[in-house]
Amino acid sequence: MTQIHPTAIIDASVTLAEDVEVGPYCVIGPGVTIGSGCVLRDHVTIVRDTDIGCHNTFHTACVVGGDPQDRKYAGEKSTCTIGDRNEIREHVTIHRGTANGGGCTTIGSECLLMVGCHIAHDCHLMNHVTLANQVMLAGHITIEDGASVAGGAGVHHFVTIGRLAFVGGLTRAIRDVPPFTICEGHPSEIRAINVIGMSRAGVSQEEIDAVKDSFKLLFRDARPLAERLSAVRDAYGPISSVQVLCDAMEAASVGPHGRAREASREDDKWKARSSTVSS
Repeated sequence: MTQIHPTAIIDASVTLAEDVEVGPYCVIGPGVTIGSGCVLRDHVTIVRDTDIGCHNTFHTACVVGGDPQDRKYAGEKSTCTIGDRNEIREHVTIHRGTANGGGCTTIGSECLLMVGCHIAHDCHLMNHVTLANQVMLAGHITIEDGASVAGGAGVHHFVTIGRLAFVGGLTRAIRDVPPFTICEGHPSEIRAINVIGMSRAGVSQEEIDAVKDSFKLLFRDARPLAERLSAVRDAYGPISSVQVLCDAMEAASVGPHGRAREASREDDKWKARSSTVSS
């Protein structure tokens, strides 16, 4: 049976699965759906318009589905979607999307968001993502499967952190972080291949060795990027992880400021300017 503490405040429109646990002083606002096996410890706030999957745990004082911290936000309908088996630790904040960014913030499944993380509007975290304490994600960021960000790191808006990448503690990530790489320092630099992360994720030794060899050509060679990418694709064509790495680097190279997703923002700016001129 659903266990709801008498001090909890729950909007009449909320949908709770039969075995959800809602602890003391939790507040759940309108338009929220919470799936089977979820636990809200105490003082948890689910603000509004949030769809939560199954077997998620929300710890003390986290705030989910809050209004975006964006001056362009004008109260339009926006949502937050969370998958299954996530651990949301104390004081984590996750904000809904904006009309300008697609209207939805998404968290995949089996993610660990440690104490004090902030996930801003229109961010998209895929599966098995780990964010350590006090990680700060600006708006419109994508973090792909299995990536990890260490404590206190700050990630610039529109950055993509690739699959199984690792961002070091206190790093200021202002450009896309390619899949399988380690990014750290200030200013941030791509330092190496995340061999440990790839191995733990079950990537074959053949693919790991190929990505390590590709790294030398892609990051230590003085030739133009197009030539480096061509050489790596020719040498390791059948290796899928190498192709994923090359595709990400190519996309980042044509995006403004080294951020592939920034191109969509620039397109929106151009459309807005064109509309103003035509009117």
